[in-house]
Amino acid sequence: MTSLHNRHIKPLILAGLDGKNWHLEDYVARGGYESLKRILNEKIPPEQVIAELKASSLRGRGGAGFPTGLKWSFMPRQFPGQKYLVCNTDEGEPGTFKDRDIIRYNPHALIEGMAIGAYAMGITVGYNYIHGEIFADYDRFEEALEEARAANMLGDKIAGSEFNFQLHAFHGYGAYICGEETALLESLEGKKGQPRFKPPFPASFGLYGKPTTINNTETFAAVPFVFAMGGEKYAALGKPNNGGTKIFSMSGDVAKPGNYEVPLGTPFATLLELAGGMRDGKKIKAVIPGGSSMPVLTGDVMMATDMDYDSIAKAGSMLGSGAVIVMDETRCMVKSLLRLSYFYFEESCGQCTPCREGTGWLYRMVHRIEHGHGRADDLDMLNSIADNIQGKTICALGDAAAMPVRAMIKNFREEFEYHIEHKHCLVPTYM
Repeated sequence: MTSLHNRHIKPLILAGLDGKNWHLEDYVARGGYESLKRILNEKIPPEQVIAELKASSLRGRGGAGFPTGLKWSFMPRQFPGQKYLVCNTDEGEPGTFKDRDIIRYNPHALIEGMAIGAYAMGITVGYNYIHGEIFADYDRFEEALEEARAANMLGDKIAGSEFNFQLHAFHGYGAYICGEETALLESLEGKKGQPRFKPPFPASFGLYGKPTTINNTETFAAVPFVFAMGGEKYAALGKPNNGGTKIFSMSGDVAKPGNYEVPLGTPFATLLELAGGMRDGKKIKAVIPGGSSMPVLTGDVMMATDMDYDSIAKAGSMLGSGAVIVMDETRCMVKSLLRLSYFYFEESCGQCTPCREGTGWLYRMVHRIEHGHGRADDLDMLNSIADNIQGKTICALGDAAAMPVRAMIKNFREEFEYHIEHKHCLVPTYM
């Protein structure tokens, strides 16, 4: 296994956090709010702020991996009315638990990042949409907001400048679909959380029909560190087109599940070693590298792959949210797919027919195979249904339901065929 000494591993967002040092004074002692104050005091032009962010190669940490500086440049600067900034902390992707740790242990990094973004885009009002099932973390963020307001890091004339920015927390209701940015906006407006047709995109028609920029929690939390060290130095932490560090949520059959922040481009083998290796010395079988909606890869492929957007794409999957679900040799892939298919069946908002109906078909067919009633043509039928869902829905939930099915059958077809032919699982026969 790759030695940890082969690559310098030093976290930024999660550095030195112990669960108690989340307060404003602790953050300031770590150099917090210095980037925001420098930008405001030196009156750095917003265009220069965005250019620095582009130089950092910071990509969206919520799943899509879109270049953050480019996204900020889409905001119409001369728009005469209200514009909005929104943080997506609606962390509902199975296997992902990094964003809640950010607002729990380092909330002021997020606040500072949002304030820098608001300045760069000429925005005066922002919202943090927080997942409905982490209420204690919502309370923590509210406390941090009060501290920032009291210290004049939020509100009117921030840090003695002419810049005003009001930031509010909004409590969601635990619906997975509200992690999709336009469904989040609908929910934030008090409506049913269902995705909107695009175009128009939020940059031109977002919250309350006004120009809106939406980024993930980790993306905003990384911004102060970009400006503390400079865009080029931040980019150099990772690799070309994959700047900086990334928090990976390691779960499944590893010895030490948890969040690990490493430079993008770190070998998966190194990340696995950080997480204590495989639990009980078992052999690695499969890995879902970016949250449950991403295609599964075999253990052998992952052990030869680096953890960055481009390397994971080359291997046949996506980095997604950075939720790494590790499965050992005792795991039945049919049973694993059954659990995933049930989740997407339950979480479909029902707006699009292919997703509303297709996710139910996928779940029921996998359920049939798992319980010994599979048919010879079921695998071809599953792939056909997945093809008729993927790319044919308003949002990406249809794709999220289809991709695990296709990848599981592609990479572990013999297991599914064994289930269908023998009416029971292959795994116990060789354990």
